[in-house]
Amino acid sequence: MPHEVSAINRVRDQARRQMQDLTGFDFTAPAELFPSGNRKGKSFFAYKRFDTASEALRFAVEELPEPALLGSYLEVNEARFGFHEINALYESAAYPLKRTAKVA
Repeated sequence: MPHEVSAINRVRDQARRQMQDLTGFDFTAPAELFPSGNRKGKSFFAYKRFDTASEALRFAVEELPEPALLGSYLEVNEARFGFHEINALYESAAYPLKRTAKVA
């Protein structure tokens, strides 16, 4: 268990470092969206691969209900981004796609 916690902390630290400089985030890199590990509720989506991180961010924020996004993560260039990082990247000035209102 301590090894798992250590690995999770390393992943979070890596994502935080990348988030500190959004200009360095590659919105054109391939991305993978992994669903939450929660087995209690209905699964809203399965693993999904995207040609670009910007497309993955748009899908995650605009199409997924928030409960589906909680606990899920986006992986880009071997860095993992959770719910808060996904929203920050989508809202950043560097985000290259047109944003649309999320349908509730």
